[in-house]
Amino acid sequence: MRKIYSIFFLLLALSIQQMQAQTRYLNPVFTDVDVETDVMYGMNATVLYYSVIGQAVPEPLMMDVYTPAGDVETSRPLMIYLHSGNFLPASYTTGGTRKDSATVEICTRFAQMGYVVASCDYRLGWNPIAETQDERVTTLINAAYRGVQDVRTAVRYFRKSYQDAGNPYGIDTSRIVVTGQGTGGYIALANGTLDAYADVVLPKFTHEVQTPGGPVTLPMVIESVNGNLDGTAYGTTLGFVAPGTEDTLCYPNHVGFDSHVHATVNMGGALGDSSWFDAGDGPFISFQVPSDPFAPYGDGMVIVPGFNLNVVEVSGSLTVQEMAYQFGNNDVFYPMESSSINAAYTAGANLHNNGLYGLYPFVRPVTQPADSAPWDWWDLTDESSANALQANPDMSATKGRAFCDTIVNYSAPRLMCALNLPNSPCLQSVSELASKGFNVYPNPSNGQFMVSAQEGIESVVMYNGFGQIIHQAMGLNTRQWINTEDLAAGVYLIEVQSKGRKSTQRLIVQ
Repeated sequence: MRKIYSIFFLLLALSIQQMQAQTRYLNPVFTDVDVETDVMYGMNATVLYYSVIGQAVPEPLMMDVYTPAGDVETSRPLMIYLHSGNFLPASYTTGGTRKDSATVEICTRFAQMGYVVASCDYRLGWNPIAETQDERVTTLINAAYRGVQDVRTAVRYFRKSYQDAGNPYGIDTSRIVVTGQGTGGYIALANGTLDAYADVVLPKFTHEVQTPGGPVTLPMVIESVNGNLDGTAYGTTLGFVAPGTEDTLCYPNHVGFDSHVHATVNMGGALGDSSWFDAGDGPFISFQVPSDPFAPYGDGMVIVPGFNLNVVEVSGSLTVQEMAYQFGNNDVFYPMESSSINAAYTAGANLHNNGLYGLYPFVRPVTQPADSAPWDWWDLTDESSANALQANPDMSATKGRAFCDTIVNYSAPRLMCALNLPNSPCLQSVSELASKGFNVYPNPSNGQFMVSAQEGIESVVMYNGFGQIIHQAMGLNTRQWINTEDLAAGVYLIEVQSKGRKSTQRLIVQ
């Protein structure tokens, strides 16, 4: 009997140890997930039925909200998730809804980690088989623009619910990430980088329009017609069409609330133009097949699947991550490179990402160059699954879930860093710092920080990411305020020498 009890308590101890080893936002600490379906987060004008009705009509914007079952936390990060689908209805393509297998899988996984996940529809409609490239570009950039408006409408819906309805979803409005899959990746990247309407008015997004007075060059997206980027102003064709034929293309939603998000994840897709990127944009995590036949990995042409028609030159995940490196957007991820947390996934990414620490290239066999979305899978009895098999020949639930594993496990610790979540692997605890004999705080900082040590500080040396000394101070007290003005956002190393002993710590400057 004693032996049986010994085994029982050993198993109990192991079980408790495993439970304690689970970290919220890193591991699936919840078994069950609650899903509230068909929640309306806004209403706006769709052009999807324009060819039949002859005008844009109001369309409810719907979402499914995933939350961890039984969770008592009331301040949780929010993930806005955007499915794929080529901006076309599901009847024209494989998948493209909130119920897609990979979409449900990833939303469930993050909810099990403790996130609130909103899987959002967005407005559809463009002409991928138009006779002219100009029409294909025009209709696509307008579809992407509407997608950005819808994402920002969803973000404002949650901020409004936080303020006006007592935070019914238990979210932290200072920790919001947008994740996009396939076509959703295009929207996520545009949302993360478009700061002003002027960004959209580029030569490649303008065209010549015939008017009674002769040809005129106009933007493909006109703010007064389409509404502003946030979708908080009316957009009408008033002044551009004959009197009596005016149409409304944008209805304001949740005006007065902030649309800003704090991190972006894209699975495929591309950025409309690399000029949209700047240092003020948040961290980016990217997954893409370098041999993707429809969206370029670097800079190149978007191709219409199934028709092989050119649309417009864009920038894929490689360029996105090169820009993030150039501007320091992803510096917050640097500590993950030496972390033991999910190290196998970091190593897998680093085999092919050229030192771009937010990029995971899914390098596929050369015998299978058309595999553009290996995370996707559908029921093979679906009548449209044949289309999917053209781009994903060995599609299966097992394969799809394996790629979802990588996406979740590579993203999770980096999102903890980007959102500064509790137990983030990129920030050291006070006890860890104390063991080094000195402390640097606040961390993250704005470039002004305090260095304190248990004994006198002989020197403080600050290095940038290239190992260059950017600040140095000698002969200090046990507490010293350091003021480094005009310091660019990024990750820096602080080296402190005290009593002949040197120790280093990473400092994040925001």
